Amino acid sequence: MPPTAPRTALLTRPRIALLILLAVALALPTVADWMGEPFYVRLATRILVFALAAVSLDLILGFGGMVSFGHAAFVGIGGYAVGILFAHQSDGSTLFGFPGTVNGLIVWPLAMLAGALAALPVGAISLRTTGVPFIMITLAFAQMLFYLMTGLKAYGGDDGIALWSRSTLPGPLNITDHTTFYYVVLGLLVAALALGWRLVNSRFGRVIRGAKDNERRMAALGYPVTRYKLAAFVIAGALAGLAGALLANATMFVGPQYLHWSRSGDLIVMVVLGGIGTLIGPVLGAAALLLLEEFVPELMDLAHAGLGEHWKIVLGPVLILLVLYARKGLWGVVAGRRP
Repeated sequence: MPPTAPRTALLTRPRIALLILLAVALALPTVADWMGEPFYVRLATRILVFALAAVSLDLILGFGGMVSFGHAAFVGIGGYAVGILFAHQSDGSTLFGFPGTVNGLIVWPLAMLAGALAALPVGAISLRTTGVPFIMITLAFAQMLFYLMTGLKAYGGDDGIALWSRSTLPGPLNITDHTTFYYVVLGLLVAALALGWRLVNSRFGRVIRGAKDNERRMAALGYPVTRYKLAAFVIAGALAGLAGALLANATMFVGPQYLHWSRSGDLIVMVVLGGIGTLIGPVLGAAALLLLEEFVPELMDLAHAGLGEHWKIVLGPVLILLVLYARKGLWGVVAGRRP
């Protein structure tokens, strides 16, 4: 009998790495409780929220080549959707005739809708250009929204909105409990990664990736490239809006700084650090950046008082080494992906 074709190995190194990462994520609250360190659950929740925002950016940056320097604006809009509805629910007032609410099944989809609706005009205008003009237009829109929220005194202005409680979910899901909230955020991140994987491996994703390599060729083949890219931009805005809603619940606060251009810079660093165009890489990038931000200043202060505020001097060489020797970032190192 002729020899059968060898089957693709079920347990490849990337799959093993994914399983290990998922196992670590699932076990973390139990380990933190055993260690008597509930702080780690809150830190991990924050990492997962920013990972979701970074994954949404990777959809357009890594696969579409759209370097958006205003992506944090959609995160902030999602956060303000939660904060504004919370404020109206607290004082009993209405918004356009509708009462405020803290129901997560209402507020979180509205945050995604707000992020998508904000991304639609921004994308429609910025996608008329490429390169540096695209970057500057997205940056300009983000700063416009930043100053708009700064000037809205009815919603705190510079001081933002403090939340006295988290959103509510039906049934036994009480997300005021840090562990429950952690698992809810983890579930939403896994769902977003699954959605992203389906998108980038579909015809839609192939068009986006093809446009990144050669937009004129894809247009010559008959694809409405701008429409595809705008759809990807809006999807990324919706996922960023969800991340903003979760961030507002995680920090119990929302303010204009969530929309600032420097926050967009942090998201880009997370994507680059973890691995552009890998989806799972930005999760590692978010973890690496936030863990460096949390622990490196303490270590530097131990060496010399006041040195911790310059902790980003450590981040620079790390990024340079990854760019030079690991083109796929941390995920390339973990999964053994060649440049």
